[in-house]
Amino acid sequence: MDTGSIAWAITATALVLFMTPGVAFFYGGLVKAKSVVSMMMMSFGALGLISVLWVLYGYNMSAVDSVWSFAGNPFSDFALGSLATGETANVDLIGVAFGATFAIITVALISGAIADRAKFGAWMIFAGVWATLVYFPVAAWVWGGGWILNLGEELGLPGVIDYAGGTAVHINAGAAALALALVLGKRVGFQKGMDKPHNVPLTLLGASVLWFGWFGFNAGAEFLNELANTGLIVLNTLGATAAAILGWLVVEKFKDGKPTSVGAASGAVAGLVAITPACANLEPGWALLLGAVAGAVCALAIELKFKLGFDDSLDVVGIHLVGGLIGTLYLGFFAIDTGLFVGGDLGQLAVQTIAAFGVLAYSFVVAFVLGFAIEKTIGFRVKNEDELAGIDTIVHGEEGYKLETV
Repeated sequence: MDTGSIAWAITATALVLFMTPGVAFFYGGLVKAKSVVSMMMMSFGALGLISVLWVLYGYNMSAVDSVWSFAGNPFSDFALGSLATGETANVDLIGVAFGATFAIITVALISGAIADRAKFGAWMIFAGVWATLVYFPVAAWVWGGGWILNLGEELGLPGVIDYAGGTAVHINAGAAALALALVLGKRVGFQKGMDKPHNVPLTLLGASVLWFGWFGFNAGAEFLNELANTGLIVLNTLGATAAAILGWLVVEKFKDGKPTSVGAASGAVAGLVAITPACANLEPGWALLLGAVAGAVCALAIELKFKLGFDDSLDVVGIHLVGGLIGTLYLGFFAIDTGLFVGGDLGQLAVQTIAAFGVLAYSFVVAFVLGFAIEKTIGFRVKNEDELAGIDTIVHGEEGYKLETV
């Protein structure tokens, strides 16, 4: 590899790693002031734990030798001693680090569904086991030679398109978030209007960091392709996100009467989610349409928790699961050359649908069983009185803000 590609790979890795603190800021601003430390610690806990697990055995699990293998052998190169001394170690290890950042943020995203009411220790146990049983194998299915990567060839159809993680990251995290929301149940006093953000600027900062880092998230892997398609990816990441902001704000104006800054931030994230799988395979005009659709639909989807009665605290389901499904399935209609409306047939839509719902079902079931087991043994949810008092001091012995009474 030339030095420019290596430099971009390192930069992209840093950008994606920065996204997890971005998640912490985004989520932290949305919760109440007495839960901000707990909320942000879930992201930083994922940073520590998943990084270590990825180096020890997660990377080994993320590639398979045969199409229908569940995952790679976790002990094939434990702690990557052999990889680090190989002839191509320089490039290989950068790839390992880049892959780790995806694993970290996928786990961190889940935490928004259980804000204000989860024990930190229980969350860390869930994070480590879920990453091992779900994220590492799914990464192998999508990018590491597994069944999703080869589904089109097996069925005689176009290959599944998931450039940067519509299935592996967003549908995966969104389905697990739904499962945990059901396991932990509703917050005390759950009703529409209860979850007012305590710090809107913090949320806007988080969304800004996420958008900044997402250029590495979507275009980072182009170092393997000598940056051949980077221009299209970067433009689509910009355009779809911008259109999603507008789509969300229009719906919010008609639905609630006022466009909000939190709505703009949420719309940006919805657009980023939707363009993730599609960034390298849409013409810019279709990317703009995808963003507008994702922003509008996700703005409506976040109301489902009130209608269906599940408490997804920070709308992980409405944004990441729904947005991930939209972006993944949209390719079946508008992917360059293979989409139904741009020269293809139903084949692309078929494989996109199988991949999306296959990951959704697997992640949901494992997360539900795992969350239920933790809740029934050591307990996953804090006591109601601790939730009302604010879990920052109860769980971490800290306060996000030192407020003096005058």
